[in-house]
Formats: sequence, C-alpha cells, structure tokens
Amino acid sequence: MNCTLCNSETESFYYYEKEDRSYNRCPNCKAVLMDIDDYPTPEEEINRYESHNNDVEDPRYQDFVSPLVEKITAAYDTDSLGLDFGAGTGPVITKMLNDQGYEVNVFDPFFDNHPELLQLKYDYIVSCEVIEHFHEPYKEFNQLKDMLKENGSLFLKTDIYTDDRDFHAWYYKSDETHVFFYHPETFEWLKAEFGFTKLEIDDRHITLSK
Repeated sequence: MNCTLCNSETESFYYYEKEDRSYNRCPNCKAVLMDIDDYPTPEEEINRYESHNNDVEDPRYQDFVSPLVEKITAAYDTDSLGLDFGAGTGPVITKMLNDQGYEVNVFDPFFDNHPELLQLKYDYIVSCEVIEHFHEPYKEFNQLKDMLKENGSLFLKTDIYTDDRDFHAWYYKSDETHVFFYHPETFEWLKAEFGFTKLEIDDRHITLSK
C-alpha cells in the first residue's frame, strides 16, 4: 500500500499475530501504518472509544492533558478562539480551558459531529490522542491547517515511534483504533509539506505553528 500521508510506497514492517494485523513502514516520511485492510469499522471505533473512562472531573485525566492546556494558555489569551478536535466522550481540555475563561468549540466525528464548526477559523486547535486514529492523515492535516488563522498553532499529543523502540512490545500498537504512528521525521515532513514555520516536539507533545 501507499503511505496515507505522503503517498510513497510502503514496506512490510510487522505482523501482529495476536490480533492478525499487519503494519507497514514508509521509507519517505518514516511513519508506521496499519495495513488498510485491517482498519477498524466505525462501529468498532465507537465501541472502543466508549470504553474509555473520560470523566472530565477525573483529576488523573486532567493531569494527563494538563501539559497541552499549559502550552495553550502560555501562547494564547482568553480573547482567542480554540477548537478541541476529536474530543471524544469527555472534552476535558475544553472544560479546563473554559474554567480559565477561554472560548473553545468542540468537534468529534462520532460524539460531537457539528461540521459547521469546521468552516470557522481558529487561533489554535488541540487534538489529544487523536492523530494516531487518522485514516486519511494527509486530508485531515490539510483540513486542520486550513482552519488555522495566521500565526495559529496545532497542539497535538500522541506517542511517537522512534527507531530504537521495540514495536513488538509497544503498548500503543495494541489498540486496534491506532492506525498511524508518527516518527519525529514524520512531523518534519508535515512541517515542510504544509508550510508550518515552527515545529516543537516535547516528549509526547507536538506543536506545529504557522
């Protein structure tokens, strides 16, 4: 298959025998991606997402997303407009920003599907544990970039694949809804392809700015 991000021909990479799933690696953008024949159905995705314990009042959940919230509040004031993209069943980032006086719209294709919100322009867009679910990452990143105002930023969180990581033992690949894994060079490719001026990778937190 061709890479769903950069369209380069991929190479066979790993067969997950326990779940009968295959993964490929892109020699161009360095991403690792599930074989398209093994993608979950929308029903399987919804069942998986509904199994998550996404209580916005849970202090552990708030701690998990707090680095993203802190990056947003350090870069933007309460006059800005944000979008919580792929917020799932519990938009905790929106709740935490609202509590500080920020205005944030919420979009999720399964649980808050309001496509009219995707026609607006935003100062920042935040996606926590979302981009690894992208079935069409080129299309989806292009959409996100187009929704940003001038000097806008994407604040992302995902676990990153690196060359020294043991993919066989990596917990992140065990989730059947994780179909696309990003290498640091994948984000460099995204920066160049979509014309972002700045990329910051801070552990699992990635910021792409116009």
